[in-house]
Amino acid sequence: MILDNAPARSAELFAQDRVDAALVPVICANTIRDVHIIPDVCVGAHERVRSVCLVTNGLDLTDVRSVSLDVSSKTSVVLTKIIFREFLGAEPAWRNAAPDLDAMLAASDAALIIGDPALKLSFDARYRTFDLAELWHRFTGLGFIFAMWMTRRESVAIDFAAARDEGLEHIEEIAASYAGGIGVSESAMQTYLTENIRFRPDDSMLEGMRVYLELAAKYELIEQRL
Repeated sequence: MILDNAPARSAELFAQDRVDAALVPVICANTIRDVHIIPDVCVGAHERVRSVCLVTNGLDLTDVRSVSLDVSSKTSVVLTKIIFREFLGAEPAWRNAAPDLDAMLAASDAALIIGDPALKLSFDARYRTFDLAELWHRFTGLGFIFAMWMTRRESVAIDFAAARDEGLEHIEEIAASYAGGIGVSESAMQTYLTENIRFRPDDSMLEGMRVYLELAAKYELIEQRL
C-alpha cells in the first residue's frame, strides 16, 4: 500500500500492480485496467483547496500565453488544461517542468504548483495565485475530487473509512506535526485540513468528478489504458 508519494508516482506503482492499494489521481480511474475505487474516501474540496494552484507574477489568467506544469499530479495537469480550453477559450503553450517556481515563471507566464509549496504560496502576497478547485467551482458550481483510494484486488484488509475517521480525530496533532516543515502556522494548517481539504466525497464532488472525466475525454486528455 502506498501512503506517501507524489500522486503520479503512486499511479505508476499502482499501474504496475506493485501495491495492493494506493491513493491515485482520479484521472487514472479510466487509464488503468481492472480498477476498483474504494468508496467514501478521497482527497478533494468543496470549493477552495489551497494546495493546487496556478501562479503568476501578476497576470490574469486571460493574459497567460504559456504555462509550466508540475507533472507530479496528473489530475491537476488535466484540470489546468480543461480550465483553459473549456472555460477560458485559450490554448497556452504547455511546458513540463520540475517544481521550481522561479524557474517555471522565468520560462512561462504561469506555473502549476501542487502540494506543500502551493499551500505555502497561498499565503504569499508576492505572487498572484489561482486556486484550481476554486476556479472549477466558479465555472461549474461543483466540488472536485483530486484523488481516491483504488485497488486492483477483489478486496483489501484495511478499513479505509475507519482510518480516515481516526486521522480526523487527531487533526490538531497532525497540524502541529506538519506546519513547521511546510512553513505555515499551526492554525493555518488546521484550517486547511478541516475546511479546505475534504476526505469524504459528497454528491457535488462526485458529480464534479463525472463532469471532469467527461471533459477530459472531450479534449482527449485521458491516456490509453495500461
